[in-house]
Amino acid sequence: MMSLFLPLLQANVTEKLKVAPDSSYQTGVLIGSFLPFLLLVGVAYWMYYRAKKTDEKR
Repeated sequence: MMSLFLPLLQANVTEKLKVAPDSSYQTGVLIGSFLPFLLLVGVAYWMYYRAKKTDEKR
């Protein structure tokens, strides 16, 4: 099921930057493309920290 939606979700950032009307649009595209990755890294670190903290209590 996920393989059906994955091509639709992938954004072509380089193409969007080529047709960007101005620099503020380019900044928004870059932030929008990196923000999900940064949130995922933050959640992964938070989960690691909680697991490590729980393990130290035992």
